[in-house]
Amino acid sequence: MTTRQDCLALDAQDPLAPLREQFELPDGVTYLDGNSLGVLPRTAAARVADVVTREWGQDLIRSWNTAGWIDMPQRIGNKIARLIGAGENEVVVADSTSVNLFKVLTAALNLQRTDAPQRKVIVSERHNFPTDLYIAESLARERGLVLRLVEPDEIPAHLDDDLAVLMLTHVNYRTGRMHDMPALTRQAQEAGALVIWDLAHSAGAVPVDLNAAGADFAVGCGYKYLNGGPGAPAFAWAHRSHTEVMDAEQLWQPLSGWLGHAAPFEFTPDYRPAAGVNRFICGTPPVISMAALECGVDTMLAAQPLGGMTALRRKSIALTDTFIALVEQRCAGHGLTLQTPRDASIRGSQVSFAREEGGYAIMQALIARGVIGDFRAPDILRFGFTPLYVRFIDVWNSVEHLAQVLDGGEWREARFNQRAAVT
Repeated sequence: MTTRQDCLALDAQDPLAPLREQFELPDGVTYLDGNSLGVLPRTAAARVADVVTREWGQDLIRSWNTAGWIDMPQRIGNKIARLIGAGENEVVVADSTSVNLFKVLTAALNLQRTDAPQRKVIVSERHNFPTDLYIAESLARERGLVLRLVEPDEIPAHLDDDLAVLMLTHVNYRTGRMHDMPALTRQAQEAGALVIWDLAHSAGAVPVDLNAAGADFAVGCGYKYLNGGPGAPAFAWAHRSHTEVMDAEQLWQPLSGWLGHAAPFEFTPDYRPAAGVNRFICGTPPVISMAALECGVDTMLAAQPLGGMTALRRKSIALTDTFIALVEQRCAGHGLTLQTPRDASIRGSQVSFAREEGGYAIMQALIARGVIGDFRAPDILRFGFTPLYVRFIDVWNSVEHLAQVLDGGEWREARFNQRAAVT
């Protein structure tokens, strides 16, 4: 059995340990929810204050040019590109993940309408994140298409001549199961379909190489593992083979806002799409939020000299392996069932356990003790492991608290069974 001393020794040997100093981490808190909201980078508050007081307060509208506000979607997009296997000027930061998914799914369906109008099916995972399914459901209803939801192991059987788009989240938000991106992309494209990947639980958490996989489109959020702050802007990516199409009718996205125009400051009444992925920009960028996001992305890039995503992934696997082993040893007999793959090669940077009774209350009792994870209905206790700042001693302490909550029945207290608006 792993001991507390073992965890302390692993931390002492961890080459990534200095990266923890980039973050504001409250005393007495073990934070295992970076898969829902990342921690505040130390640089973010001062950077946001500078944007507000100097760039906005003193330079006013001049800052669009002098402070480079107008270039933020591309500049930050190029930084994110280094984390997801994308090329220079292939990623833009804009809007939310939901809005960006609406854009790229519409664009993909428009391409299929031109090239293969007989394809009428969108396939996704049954337990994909709801916003992805809601967006796809609305587009399918509007266009007379079929949204087919299947279990992960059933996906290959549905890659057929009817398929227009395969739309998947790379790492499942509930279970942490990770799809084989290169294999599924290849199989779907061989069947004539286009493939969209949601990287909300992948970007900054696991190695991703969109270009090597030959994916068609991708979206992702900025506030989880990228540490961009609550509601941080999201990003969109499209393969160059699609964005090199200049005909707006071929690669048309429905939110053709003014900043996605080829020449927005000509103020012409007709829409002409910008070159490349910039056509997926819609309105004016939220500068203050973008500034915070850039600080978060920079915390990820700080890992590059220490081995980058390869080193982060190695630590993530070690953290999650240790957590699973300790929970199953220390909390045996309490009805916890592992939902996350035991095989690390198909596991993201989170661990989920299901419990038929009291899952929400158990998590609330943990939070009251300073161990912050989250709960996903109907029965999932979810723990995220961000290698930039989570330590092995955090794993040990969190399992000790979980065992005490279960052994003593603490979770049965009324205060832990009152549902809050956000779980």
